[in-house]
Amino acid sequence: MATFSESALVLFSGGQDSATCLAWALTHFKYVETVGFHYGQRHAIEMECRSVLRKKMVALQPTWQHVLGDDHLLNLSDLAGLSETALTRETKIEWDKQGLPTTFVPGRNLLFFTYAAILAGRRNLRHIIGGMCETDYSGYPDCRDDTIKALQTTLNLGMASHFVLHTPLMWMDKADEWRLTEDLGGKPLVELINHESHSCYLGQRDEYHDWGYGCGHCPACELRRKGWETYQQEKGIYHV
Repeated sequence: MATFSESALVLFSGGQDSATCLAWALTHFKYVETVGFHYGQRHAIEMECRSVLRKKMVALQPTWQHVLGDDHLLNLSDLAGLSETALTRETKIEWDKQGLPTTFVPGRNLLFFTYAAILAGRRNLRHIIGGMCETDYSGYPDCRDDTIKALQTTLNLGMASHFVLHTPLMWMDKADEWRLTEDLGGKPLVELINHESHSCYLGQRDEYHDWGYGCGHCPACELRRKGWETYQQEKGIYHV
């Protein structure tokens, strides 16, 4: 497996996608930092999972302990005041008149990458990694490959830099993602991300399912459940 002889910054929320991306970065780069964002989200469960995942992930592989560096938390709380979405308000998760899910927070990923680039420039980190995916996602336009490529060009032009934006999950569904997780860290990493990451839009973490914690009904839980079931079926006797 190829390794980049450079340093990276991972957009790390504490969810399944960003946890998988962190493992991917720890495998591919010589030094990795993480960044999370407080943007007025309606629950902070994912944020609470971040430190647990960081601590337990590096314990799985001794080499990762020397790769993982600092963690950063940035405040983008004004985003909640500007947007009225199901992730920043107690509103129903449904599809709006434009055909977008109400969980879409306009500009969120654009801001995440922009702030991450500012931080990466100060920290001398050239590679920025996000868990955006176009194959198995909720219809968010800022998760599309074209959006990320255009943003990379814009950031480099606007900041006179040479950042590289990586989205290793872009063409994967959730079953593919579990396969990647196993390739990166075997059964222990699969079990860790299954138990300690959080994807549920409603922030429910009082009930554990085979595929992890969550309400079991929101779009994020549905995607995670379907991906896990497909992955399990392919593994045959594999169970957590």
